[in-house]
Amino acid sequence: MSASDLSTVRPSAGGATDALRRSNLATILGLVHRDGALSRSDLTRLTGLNRSTVGDLVAELAGLGLVEVDETPGGGRAGRPSPVVRVSDSVVAVAVNPEVDAVIVGLVGLGGRVLKRVRIETASARSATETVTLASAGIAGMLAGESGRRVVGIGVAVPGQVRLSDGMVREATHFGWVDEPLAARLSEATGHRVWAANAAVLGLRAESAFGAGRGVDDLVYMIGGASGIGGGAIGGGRLLTGSAGYAGEFGHTFVRSDGRHCSCGSRGCLEAEVTQAELLEAVGLESAQAPSLGERLAAADDPAALAVIERDYALLQIATRNAVNVFNPSTLVLGGFLAALYRGGRAHGAPDLLAEAVHSSREGVVVSEAALGPDQLLIGAAELVFSELIADPARALAAA
Repeated sequence: MSASDLSTVRPSAGGATDALRRSNLATILGLVHRDGALSRSDLTRLTGLNRSTVGDLVAELAGLGLVEVDETPGGGRAGRPSPVVRVSDSVVAVAVNPEVDAVIVGLVGLGGRVLKRVRIETASARSATETVTLASAGIAGMLAGESGRRVVGIGVAVPGQVRLSDGMVREATHFGWVDEPLAARLSEATGHRVWAANAAVLGLRAESAFGAGRGVDDLVYMIGGASGIGGGAIGGGRLLTGSAGYAGEFGHTFVRSDGRHCSCGSRGCLEAEVTQAELLEAVGLESAQAPSLGERLAAADDPAALAVIERDYALLQIATRNAVNVFNPSTLVLGGFLAALYRGGRAHGAPDLLAEAVHSSREGVVVSEAALGPDQLLIGAAELVFSELIADPARALAAA
């Protein structure tokens, strides 16, 4: 082989080695992010890499500030002599969830941990520009005094249809937004990289990674909030996005032929018929008290409130029946006020939510409330940021 031949081979070999190292870093960080603290021997077993390679990779991730290594014998865990690796709090993502009644801003660490949460109340829906202004102020206030942490980006959970490639909000009917470049505007206002996606899909992503959908390959997820109802589905372990990424609009499932007009232009949609505002009003709660809705619905004894619960539960039955018949999931996860409605209905003797689904389709389906509660959308929004960080840690940190 000539010298010229060697010169062409060496960069390729080095490139392959570097690509393998980056892939292994991503694997290690992804495991600790999703599974929590793991010993180095755990990581060696799970990855199939040798001990010295795992040690080098963990040291590199620690040098980047992404993980911490507990060298205490056993790492504080009985029976585990190997040092324990856990994610660090020094690298964080900002998560933003605009709703019609508030802008919620959170600081989220690796491992799906919400470290801070701020709710900025608003009187009503507002323009995209006003939302960026409120979110930027909330982010600045939240980050004050957080100089020891490095923000790697901002994720936005939008209650509307969002183009994933650039964060363009194609349509958010409850806000009256059409083709709003929300991600670009927020990036300009804050100086951080910004990603945006449909809020319900991000809630599904969070519950699939850390909550009630963890390890489930066939899942239907439905969530209700102040801005309406959405959801998503996983089939065979893959998110079902549709041709343009807008699948999962369960809020526009047809549930009533003589129903109300919906913001989408149709009539009788689930989100037009079943709303958080009406359920809150039925039990005398304000919008900021929505996390307590499930308990209040379950304890309700006023006939008017019980009538609202019975009516809305019956309409939810129609929507979930359709979803189970179409997607044949093993698990149905309900989030937001839909989880509260489910809890309240069952507490008052409502029938099985899936009683009217096709028997073979509903057989064995587990109905669960979302495990992450009010944090699910913030955690999902942060996953937009962390997915790129985990895929190539050093490169993502350099770009932040």
